[in-house]
Amino acid sequence: MEDSIPNTLKESVESLNFLSSDLIQLILSHLPIRSIIRCSAVCKLWHAITTASSFSPTATNTPWFFLYGRNNIFVKKNQAFAFDPYSNEWIKLPPNLLPPSISHESSFIGSGGFFFNTAANNFSFSPILKPSWRETTPLKFSRLNPLVGVINEADSNLNNNLKNYSNSSLPHIIVVGGVRFIGGLVDIEDNLAVEIYNPNLNSWAHCPPLPVDFRAANSSQSLSSALLKSKFYVFGIYSCFISSFDLINRVWSDVQTLRPPGVIVSFIISCRNQLMLAGVCNACGGPSFNVWKIDESTSEFSEVAIMPDELLEWLFDGDEDDKYASLKCVGFGGFIFVFNEEHSRNYPACVCEIGAGSSECRWRRVPELPEPVNRFHKVIGFCSTVSFSQLIDGEIA
Repeated sequence: MEDSIPNTLKESVESLNFLSSDLIQLILSHLPIRSIIRCSAVCKLWHAITTASSFSPTATNTPWFFLYGRNNIFVKKNQAFAFDPYSNEWIKLPPNLLPPSISHESSFIGSGGFFFNTAANNFSFSPILKPSWRETTPLKFSRLNPLVGVINEADSNLNNNLKNYSNSSLPHIIVVGGVRFIGGLVDIEDNLAVEIYNPNLNSWAHCPPLPVDFRAANSSQSLSSALLKSKFYVFGIYSCFISSFDLINRVWSDVQTLRPPGVIVSFIISCRNQLMLAGVCNACGGPSFNVWKIDESTSEFSEVAIMPDELLEWLFDGDEDDKYASLKCVGFGGFIFVFNEEHSRNYPACVCEIGAGSSECRWRRVPELPEPVNRFHKVIGFCSTVSFSQLIDGEIA
């Protein structure tokens, strides 16, 4: 390993190695993830430091933005990209990270450190960036394009049905809504099923269904979701209906309408351990993209950020009445990502970094996707944290 290092770099490494291991670990922990991965191959000491269980990079607390493009005709043209906001760079993901049986009749999504692939007859998942696809027992009500969330270990301890969390490497999963098919046709009497997966039993528990108010638009194409403080929130992107599923008592709250003045389209997000709403408004001075903080107990909202006008114009140029139909928004941690799923614009995106207490919000463009970018019939974006152990053992360095 060391023989292949240039002399200048080797001298730099040797000078750094006069420092204590604790200080080297501190320095390395503040580097971007891909830089740490490269550093792990520099010398035996740095490899030992970066692969130790005590090593905790600062950048792993930053959620990544994933963009998956699907071509309904040629599966080989499917592509996936990951954006690390800490290093401000895109990574083109290798094809082996994608599920082996993905097709235009399945839906691909990610959350809580896992990729998910749902189809009419099966459901599978894998750790993000470390392919190890596992197929579950069939859902009681199979469906496409559902909302999917990972119930974390803290929440799992709140429910007697989830206390036996003996295998922490496998997720408890909640699946909400989606389109159900019977004999190749959409089930117009779909009961808006909700199911929770227990990995220890490899079984799905049937829960109270999504409220009937969401029947007209019950898939991830028309809904957004957020998991916060043992509640799974479901929000209508266009209807502005909102309801939460209590993971402790397994009941839905009453459906309310959460619509700030002038909102055209909006998305619910869990950000900085609080509920937020982000979307486009018809304001007096023209369209604007706003972010609001939501009071979970009263559903009252207060504005925390507005996207700069020039950034919104860059994302959605043109004068079409429906130009915001291609707008999508996802977020987690302290980041909100807004993107345009139109191929003609090469899927531009921007990010808003929200400071602690929502006191400061900084907007910036996301760099262009690395070429070549294929033409897709459908683009899916999502946010998820990533595990450093998965990255250092993976194939994206």
